[in-house]
Amino acid sequence: MIKGRKVVLREKRLNDAENDYAWRCDPELARLDAAAPSRLSFAEFTMSYAEELRHPNPGRRRLAIDTLDGKHIGNCMYYDINEKRQEAEIGIVIGNRDYWDQGYGTDAITTLVCHIFEEAGLERLYLNTLNWNLRAQRCFEKCGFVPYRQLSRGRDDFVIMELRRSWLSPSPPSAPQGARD
Repeated sequence: MIKGRKVVLREKRLNDAENDYAWRCDPELARLDAAAPSRLSFAEFTMSYAEELRHPNPGRRRLAIDTLDGKHIGNCMYYDINEKRQEAEIGIVIGNRDYWDQGYGTDAITTLVCHIFEEAGLERLYLNTLNWNLRAQRCFEKCGFVPYRQLSRGRDDFVIMELRRSWLSPSPPSAPQGARD
């Protein structure tokens, strides 16, 4: 468990599947992720979900985002981990709209970044966000990410943003204190 100022990042559990399924089927959330809503049945989704929990992919780490009082509001992950280049891609979704625009995403990203740089020993993190998703871009910029390239994939245009460990002060002001329980 990794504690931030507003959120706790924790390992995924099978009882997260109901929220995750609802969020993956949500057309607006899918659009923000440049994806199509899931067409799997809940039973199919749950079987796949349970299998992934039993046999996690070593090239990625998925975490649930909970409020400090334990409400599951989203997910974050880092993946495409390249130990040779010391980098990984990150992603986030705050699926529960009641928690949008209140700093939960910013705290989740800041907490995740600090954890990755401290515990995983990576030097560079990057992400892709849709070029029209200004709210996400502002969140990532608050966390220290800077745009460095544009990318077109199919009908979608993305801004690629990055953050390097060397850009952060030894103790970033937004870093959670006493983060691990």
